[in-house]
Amino acid sequence: MLYYLFEYLESQFSFPGASVFQFITFRAASAFILSLLISAIYGKRIINFLRKQQVGETVRDLGLEGQKQKSGTPTMGGLIIIMATLIPVILLAKLDNIYIIILLVTTVWMGLIGFLDDYIKVFKKDKGGLKGKFKVLGQIGLGVFVGAMLYFNDNVTIKEQLPIAEQVVQKNGRKKVFGEAHKSTKTTVPFFKNNELDYSKALRFLGDDYKKYGWITFIFITVFIVTGISNGANLTDGIDGLAAGSSAIMVITLAVFAWVSGNIIFADYLDVMYIPNSGEMTVFILAFAGALIGFLWYNTFPAQVFMGDTGSLTIGGIIAVIAISIRKELLLPILAGIFVVENLSVILQVSWFKYTRKKYGTGRRIFKMSPLHHHYQKLKYHESKIVVRFWIVGILLAVFTIVTLKLR
Repeated sequence: MLYYLFEYLESQFSFPGASVFQFITFRAASAFILSLLISAIYGKRIINFLRKQQVGETVRDLGLEGQKQKSGTPTMGGLIIIMATLIPVILLAKLDNIYIIILLVTTVWMGLIGFLDDYIKVFKKDKGGLKGKFKVLGQIGLGVFVGAMLYFNDNVTIKEQLPIAEQVVQKNGRKKVFGEAHKSTKTTVPFFKNNELDYSKALRFLGDDYKKYGWITFIFITVFIVTGISNGANLTDGIDGLAAGSSAIMVITLAVFAWVSGNIIFADYLDVMYIPNSGEMTVFILAFAGALIGFLWYNTFPAQVFMGDTGSLTIGGIIAVIAISIRKELLLPILAGIFVVENLSVILQVSWFKYTRKKYGTGRRIFKMSPLHHHYQKLKYHESKIVVRFWIVGILLAVFTIVTLKLR
């Protein structure tokens, strides 16, 4: 909203300083500061409101140290993250940008699914919350929506670097290294010199017209990633500050990729896929990062509030959609390694337990408890130590992810 206001003031009245709102970096930095302030200042009021409404966490007794003391801590704190993200974005971003629209829909969509789950747990006293099949259907629905928008919307395009022979010298002597904007199902593959993969090629068995059906593969991949990462974030939210802190690291890294991918100069310099208009996502991403960091003020040990599924499902969905939008989803196994490992620890634990129970009559475990962070709690590590060490691993993974820009 403010972007359009100052654009009008600049064009009609040459209002001093109004032109600064044209710069993504200024609006992104402002969004970060504003979201941080909103979540840090108004977060306390929301926590007090949740406490008055007796929106407390019901903690199952898993035999973990300090677990009983967490019972009654306000949950649904993800509302703080959502509010602190949406307000700066609505004020400072270009609301007609297709990527901003997709991210706003993602935030509200996943927030509603998580809110329903928390509502059923808290007010209906049903510890199971929203049935798993409805959660998955909601995630699949979002994946289909996002995939369809990214594939069919005319404003979602990429520009590829031309082969040397096709590059033309312009009047100023510089080379034109990018071709025309066009639709594509290509994505970035890390570590390879020719680091692009076209999803539509999976359908070459359909004949020469296989590219017409590329949307099938693209939407399937989108659904898989949205579902996997959102569930991974949900599983990671098990001890104070782990999900919010790890997510903030991932999100800030994605901000770098979004800005580079949307800036033709840096995309050329770093030899990465140039995605027109994607740089605007930096405003949303930094608002989201500020909201997460502000939320950490209240969520670090001992937590004054839990994000609940309202926050964790939203976080995972947003991270997945950002990565897919900037064609960096194949980097998620590295960048979102914490989420992936937490997911795998549960899958391995459950699969091995069922297999050994069938084979030996008694189920056996790989970990003392899953998800993985509970395994370390069982080993008597203090949860603050577990969280900080997970953050350190997350930072190392983030740095390695950024290095892949030139590591081929």
